[in-house]
Amino acid sequence: MQVPSPSAREAASMYGTAVAVFLVILVAALQGSVPPESPFPYRIPLDPEGALELSWNVSYAQETVHFQLLVREPQAGVLFGMSDRGELENADLAVLWTDGDSAYFGDAWSDQKGQIHLDAQQDYQLLQAQRTPQGLSLLFKRPFSTCDPQDYLIEDGTVHLVYGILEQPLPSLEAINTSGLRTGLQRVQLLKPNISAPPLPADVLTMEIRAPDIVIPGQETTYWCYMTELPEGFSRHHIVMYEAIITKGNEALVHHMEVFQCAAEYGSFPHFSGPCDSKMKPSRLNFCRHVLAAWALGAKAFYYPEEAGLAFGGPGSSRFLRLEVHYHNPLQIRDRRDSSGIRLYYTATLRRFDAGIMELGLVYTPVMAIPPQETAFVLTGYCTDKCTQLALPPSGIHIFASQLHTHLTGRKVVTVLARAGRERTIVNRDNHYSPHFQEIRMLKKVVSVHQGDVLITSCTYNTEDRKLATVGGFGILEEMCVNYVHYYPQTQLELCKSAVDAGFLQKYFHLASWFSNEDVCTCPRASVPEQFASVPWNSFNRDMLRALYGFAPISMHCNKSSAVRFQGEWDLQPLPEIVSRVEEPAPRCPARPAQSPAGPTVVSIGGGKS
Repeated sequence: MQVPSPSAREAASMYGTAVAVFLVILVAALQGSVPPESPFPYRIPLDPEGALELSWNVSYAQETVHFQLLVREPQAGVLFGMSDRGELENADLAVLWTDGDSAYFGDAWSDQKGQIHLDAQQDYQLLQAQRTPQGLSLLFKRPFSTCDPQDYLIEDGTVHLVYGILEQPLPSLEAINTSGLRTGLQRVQLLKPNISAPPLPADVLTMEIRAPDIVIPGQETTYWCYMTELPEGFSRHHIVMYEAIITKGNEALVHHMEVFQCAAEYGSFPHFSGPCDSKMKPSRLNFCRHVLAAWALGAKAFYYPEEAGLAFGGPGSSRFLRLEVHYHNPLQIRDRRDSSGIRLYYTATLRRFDAGIMELGLVYTPVMAIPPQETAFVLTGYCTDKCTQLALPPSGIHIFASQLHTHLTGRKVVTVLARAGRERTIVNRDNHYSPHFQEIRMLKKVVSVHQGDVLITSCTYNTEDRKLATVGGFGILEEMCVNYVHYYPQTQLELCKSAVDAGFLQKYFHLASWFSNEDVCTCPRASVPEQFASVPWNSFNRDMLRALYGFAPISMHCNKSSAVRFQGEWDLQPLPEIVSRVEEPAPRCPARPAQSPAGPTVVSIGGGKS
């Protein structure tokens, strides 16, 4: 495949400098076929200035992601890839670079010092490189799994994308060290579910809930809160879809947004528009926590199943809504105005079922804690068979979406459904979870939950940078472990969560005091956080706490929307007995191409072949 060669005058100009060499029309030998889906359905800006834009599509049949990377102002090269937490050390990379005479594309990896190395197995395959009116466009593909120890396994959940700009020609790939580059990261869900959008009803209406032309503060992170309200007498409707509205030019600054409905027991809420952490924010706004819509960077429109909708308006429903916008502004750009928000699509023709939102996981309580300096400490919350037997309808419920949530130390979250003591299916899993990237995600397959089923939610935490135990609670430096599942038909069950029995935790503090040279606070007047703060975190006390959470009875919160528990005995409940686990599927190694390139692709100039 070729494109027209430049004119002699253009060629002479382009050969004038090493950087100009890189800017000419590039054509690489095709290593595969262009993906059938076009245009690419998913698109995000990689950097805050919008100089790099990534588009992609997913082929589940081929287990391959096709990427299109647009470099608006190319210099001497670019690197793009993935890593566990967004570091450029130990990253899996695709690199385009020039030595001043020729341009090259190669699959590479970085070591723990940020040094770049050519990968012996070339799994990023360049399909096309060409100059467009918008900049340099690179089209390449990569299998989900390569079975290459230097490669990242692309899986469901969050992916931390990394990038770097090469500003000067380099003699070789190995001469690149990421520590000297202009770099950054972007979080996204690459493997979007392949779900067809259901048709919208004929009488669908729209409502835009937007920031009121605010000036984005010139600081890295801002959460902006804006209060609005539904019209007087707004009757009961069903939300059937919503999508983001991003002010043009701010695509790289608007990180995520949520619309919350306020508590119905309050007749009014004060108007407010300002930073959510402002001392001027009325405290009553803290009672606006019922999620109506949530969007994060890279997400497409969210659709409800054809048979269900999310009810809002009418008797027993608050008219007051709170929009929360997270601005990520690492370059501290000033005087940028924004009116981004969320557009709701709703109908007065109510669907067969009301959709509901249920909280799974751990109760917000300090009895669940993570010791300091832990790399992967796991806490687990349960929705027990006793609760689902009592609170779910005989026909069960159907989970179609999920939003995972922890605070700052969360690293992994998973919810599993178990039936008759055997784990049956994964409801949602994110092995690279980030508290800075939370969105409502459609499930690839609806999960049905029946009476007597158990839902087990586990969160993995990293507290390497903390000196004291991190306890559960509402504060940002405390922790949570929650899965907000979206389901239908709506039931009275709104919260199905657990925590270790407080009495057994006190036995732990006494044992820790007995076996430690230091006194552990066991006095009745001490709070649980104070007690955890007094524990000397030797290996014995760490292991004993881990064991306690693994066998001690739990206190179940099987709660209605009124925050009242269903009738029954919920304290000192045994942990659900699980006799078999769902294993993570082993990565499938793709068949190697007959002539896989042994080294980087030489990208020729002016339409010549590699």
